[in-house]
Amino acid sequence: MGWVMMSERELNRVEVLSQVVDGRIASSEAARVLGMSIRQVQRLLVRFRRDGAGSVRHRARGRRSNNHKNDAVRDYALALIRESYADFGPTLATEKLAEDHGLKVSWEALRRRRFASG
Repeated sequence: MGWVMMSERELNRVEVLSQVVDGRIASSEAARVLGMSIRQVQRLLVRFRRDGAGSVRHRARGRRSNNHKNDAVRDYALALIRESYADFGPTLATEKLAEDHGLKVSWEALRRRRFASG
């Protein structure tokens, strides 16, 4: 088995789940320590016993968000804003893009892009 990159939180989960598997602590105590429900700890334990420590990692790691917009769409939206809505704030600019051009872009993503591009 190869190396598996994990966050500090995931490493903590592996340690606590290992203690549950070894019988040193109960599932209810693990749930309290991890800040989850007992049922969620039981689901994690099933995966942990079946697939090992790597199963604790978030399964969407390395994938794009479901809300990800194509870079070309974002660039087009920025170009429209530069042309027509340069003095608008991010919220009003996204509302105008949706209303006038049918483009749905998150105001937060737009704000970050505008800040990054100057």
